[in-house]
Amino acid sequence: MLELNDIFTFSVPGAQFTPSFRHKMWDGKIRLLNIHGGELYIGLLPYVRMYCEKNNEEFIDEVSDPPNIDDDELDEFIDSLDFHSKGTSIDIRDYQRNAVSEALAREKVLLLSPTASGKSLIIYALMRWHQKFGRKQLIIVPTTSLVEQMYKDFADYASETEWDVAENCTRIYAGKPKEDRPITISTWQSLHKLPKSYFKDFDVVFGDEAHQFKAKSLTAIMTKLVNARHRVGTTGTLDGAKTHRMVLEGLFGQVKKVTTTRDLMDANQLAELKITCIQLIYPDEEKKAVKKFTYQEEIDWIIAHPRRNKFIRNLVVDQSGNTLMLFNYVEKHGKVLYEMIQEKVPEDRKVFFVHGGVLANDREEIREITETETNAIIVASLGTFSTGINIRNLHNIVFASPTKSRIRNLQSIGRGLRIGEQKTVCKLYDIGDNLSWKSHKNYTLNHMIERIKIYNEELFQYKLISVNLPKAKEVT
Repeated sequence: MLELNDIFTFSVPGAQFTPSFRHKMWDGKIRLLNIHGGELYIGLLPYVRMYCEKNNEEFIDEVSDPPNIDDDELDEFIDSLDFHSKGTSIDIRDYQRNAVSEALAREKVLLLSPTASGKSLIIYALMRWHQKFGRKQLIIVPTTSLVEQMYKDFADYASETEWDVAENCTRIYAGKPKEDRPITISTWQSLHKLPKSYFKDFDVVFGDEAHQFKAKSLTAIMTKLVNARHRVGTTGTLDGAKTHRMVLEGLFGQVKKVTTTRDLMDANQLAELKITCIQLIYPDEEKKAVKKFTYQEEIDWIIAHPRRNKFIRNLVVDQSGNTLMLFNYVEKHGKVLYEMIQEKVPEDRKVFFVHGGVLANDREEIREITETETNAIIVASLGTFSTGINIRNLHNIVFASPTKSRIRNLQSIGRGLRIGEQKTVCKLYDIGDNLSWKSHKNYTLNHMIERIKIYNEELFQYKLISVNLPKAKEVT
């Protein structure tokens, strides 16, 4: 037991910066095996089996094997669903069909498939299969916007069939009633305080954007789903940390890589991504002034920098096509840039401001309006538009806030990869800040270096250019 405990114990990246670690209330490690109760997430069972085989230990598996799925029967069922999108018949792609088959064969799986690869279609096909057997299903998403989007996607896929989304699906989030339907679509925030008894009737659980399921309240929900034999997580990105992957595999099942962004681009199923990394170089006197700043002091200084914000404003306004500009801080940065952009554009050019305080229905309306526009600007917080939001008609993305998060970076890129009627290319402008002085490298420059490493790993095309910000007295 102690050896297994060591295997399932991991150091948490960044733990040393948390108050509980600094006050010596936590050793910075996560332990997935409850050594006192002998409990382990069921998705990690294959690792226990591997350990026993390697050490010649007896392994007794009391979990019954999944039933065999007849491939011909499954293919016939999938074809009978008659998928549509915006009134046009669509074919399920081979990798999506394989993902459905794999999820049913394993019963517990974490599907790793990039943004814009059609994860909602995979979920829809699986949901319809399980409904055929009368299984009650729960679909968990991270935001209210995604509740609405998932619901509308299902209605769209079934638009030319007799299956009615309103009769089969209920939505739960603030202000929405909890009707009893075979399928529930909900945010985790609406579920985490509900008693264990609420979850006992669910046979199937889907976790969309599952990379966010490492939060304590999300794992608490998953552990209440004691009768949910079928568990499917879908995500486009993992953060690279072993502890993150193991927690998700424990909750859902082992990772199955469905496809890659590069493969989808090469097959012309996603827009080609062209990245321009813009390194802003500051005057020497400013570099000297900030060299001893803490991380947060550097961030606050950067987002308040008037010449940096003016550069971003001009970059956004100069783009043709629909442009999404992503920021991190609403009042300190997003609102400032939104007002600067509004002052610069003509009255007939639509500019939207989206953040956590904007209602889900209003966000959905903005998304739908943008689909019909050709030159709109969305100024949006990373928390609301970096994950899951589906905008096919998006031509440009601008990263206005520095980040090194692999997940947030790749999820944000995914907003622009869907192919539109007159769009085959998406341009990304990644803004970095060079405040280095002599041998000292500043925090946000290091963050940009990390993002460039991600672009190399994902085989994305990018170019790096440097722009010298003028001194304050040179600005007219």
